[in-house]
Amino acid sequence: MSNGRRVILTRPSSDSQTWIQGLQAAGHEVMNWPLIDIAPTAHQAQIQQALTDWQRYQAVMFVSRNAVIHTFNAGHPATGWGNTRSWATGPGTRQALIQAGVPAHLIDAPPTDATQFDTEALWQVVHTGIKTDKPVLILRGSEADQMDTSAQGVGRDWLMQQLAQAGVAVHTLAVYVRACPAWDQEQLARASRAASDGSVWVFSSSQAVDHLQKLLPGQDWSSAEVVATHERIGRAASAAGAGRVKLCKPTVDALLGSLESLA
Repeated sequence: MSNGRRVILTRPSSDSQTWIQGLQAAGHEVMNWPLIDIAPTAHQAQIQQALTDWQRYQAVMFVSRNAVIHTFNAGHPATGWGNTRSWATGPGTRQALIQAGVPAHLIDAPPTDATQFDTEALWQVVHTGIKTDKPVLILRGSEADQMDTSAQGVGRDWLMQQLAQAGVAVHTLAVYVRACPAWDQEQLARASRAASDGSVWVFSSSQAVDHLQKLLPGQDWSSAEVVATHERIGRAASAAGAGRVKLCKPTVDALLGSLESLA
């Protein structure tokens, strides 16, 4: 492929393999530079308790593939899956649930042809089946330097508001920790050059944009090309100074289409 681009993936490393393979198969050069480090939380006892209490929840929402991995690394519900629904905002998280053994008929997620994969799209799928007699559990990540006192991210806050307005109790639990990576001087220099050398930065999290700014304070991003997988992430990239921002769904095919249009 003569028009292959140099593409920088910033997703957590555990999420990137499918994207790397798809991009390389299409002739793109891929740099895998995760801007979010993922680690287990110290609260393993709480995760075990959530698995024990599984069937007391009407639904358990997994905010990401990592939420699935770090929950079920601790085991499976001892009393079985019951009728508890598992919620996912996108196809990657849904696939992780299936791989973890969650029955497909218990998984709710936006359809594969949805215009967007986020909490708003998920709400359109689940809101008519909401009940008020059982709580919803949200399994998420937390900041490495913050207490686990609330759900992280605008999308989760919005969903919690919808559930509260519907009269549903919401519990949250951090099942993994997100942190800014530590890059050495060589990596920082490479990233600085990639701000203006024609590389395409792909962001699937506003937090990744924030971490890049922390790693390279004062960097000029006006020549950078960015693909963002949600409007909120695109706004964060624009606020950071990115010169060109394109939005796409968080799928390999959508990303390939965006790269073609950028070229």
